[in-house]
Amino acid sequence: MAEVVLFHHVQGLTDGIRAFTDELRAGGHTVHTPDLFDGERPATVEDGLALTRRIGDETLTERADRAVADLPEGVVYAGFSWGAATAQRFAQTRPGARGALLYEACIPVTGDWAFGPWPDGVPVQIHGMDKDPFFALEGDLDAARELVGIVGPERGELYVYPGDQHLFTDSSLPSYDADATALVVQRSRAFLDRLT
Repeated sequence: MAEVVLFHHVQGLTDGIRAFTDELRAGGHTVHTPDLFDGERPATVEDGLALTRRIGDETLTERADRAVADLPEGVVYAGFSWGAATAQRFAQTRPGARGALLYEACIPVTGDWAFGPWPDGVPVQIHGMDKDPFFALEGDLDAARELVGIVGPERGELYVYPGDQHLFTDSSLPSYDADATALVVQRSRAFLDRLT
C-alpha cells in the first residue's frame, strides 16, 4: 500500500480532514497528517490566511520540512488548498516522490511561481470545483490543466466537479459536498492503489 503525507488547509487539521484521511486509510494506505498550525483551527478561510501571515512563511516551511524529514523518499504528497501548495513543492523538489494528490489548488509549473519543472515519471491527480472562487477563478484550474498536459494522460488526471464551494471535501465545514467527496475519495484510492 502507498504511504502518504497529507497537508491540511488554512483552517487547520479539522475533524473533516481527519475523516477524509480515515477514508484513505480504510483503503489500506498509511497517511501522515502533520499539523502545521500546532492545533489552531481558524474559523474561516480569511482567519486562516491571517494566521499564516502571523506565523510566517519561513516558520511554516520549516515545520513542513520537519514533518517529512524522517519519512522515506517514496511517499505520495497530498494536500488541501493551501496545503496542496506544500504537497506540490515536495512532489517537485524532494527526490523519490511516488505521486501527488492536489485538492482544490495547483501552483503553475512554469513561470515565476513555479517550484521548477515537474519531475519525470511522477503521477498527479487534481480535484476541484468548476466555479470555486479560489480554484477555478484565480488560475489554479488553468495551472492544473497545464500540469496534466505536461505529465500526459498516462500519469496526469484532473477531475472537476460542478459547484462553487471551496474546501468541499471537509465534512466539518458548511462548504462540504458529500456526493462530490465520495467521488474524490474513490478516485484518490484508485490512484493510490495503482502506485502499489
